[in-house]
Amino acid sequence: MADPNLFMMCTQLNKEALTTMPEGYTLRPCRKEELSIWKAMPFDDAETALAYEPYMQSYFELVYQDKSDLFFERCLFLCDANDQPIGTAFIWPAYDKITTLHWVKVKKGYEDKKLGRAMLSVILGSLSKEDFPIYLHTQPGSYRAIKLYSDFGFKFITDEQVGTRHNDLDTVLPELEKLMTKEAFEQLHFVSAPADFLNHLSHYSHDEF
Repeated sequence: MADPNLFMMCTQLNKEALTTMPEGYTLRPCRKEELSIWKAMPFDDAETALAYEPYMQSYFELVYQDKSDLFFERCLFLCDANDQPIGTAFIWPAYDKITTLHWVKVKKGYEDKKLGRAMLSVILGSLSKEDFPIYLHTQPGSYRAIKLYSDFGFKFITDEQVGTRHNDLDTVLPELEKLMTKEAFEQLHFVSAPADFLNHLSHYSHDEF
């Protein structure tokens, strides 16, 4: 069974959630010779990464390959003091029009260092007002990330259909309530997506975020 779909949008960044990058860590663009590292980044072990490599390659070809120069400019790696990638995230113009947050991930073993917050603080904090609203797609298993997104000002989209995908928010909320702390769950907010956003997505038969 496919993972449930959740969608969030942010119309205004909560600047109080921003933090600084810890000493020894940097953000830089993914290099062309590091594409295989990026494709493996979302997965916590080599076996799973290998199993999903065809999917990641297919996704790259569908969404990024025709704009590969832009991809390698936008796709960012969070690196340790040895310049080794330990995380990734980036802003992408989905369907040439919609500002989206893509592939947010910090490698297992680094989650408790608040590096995800620092990485997103740099990325989201560098945007202008004209870049908003920002959209993202996530799943209930990413409940820690959902808490982080909520801190930055993202709200759950409540519309039943978003592009080609059904929005599973109603069925997933009870699961999130069990996974998240009471305080984090009660701080979640909800919003209907703009009509022009939903209309734009309805013209496409594939997903770009």
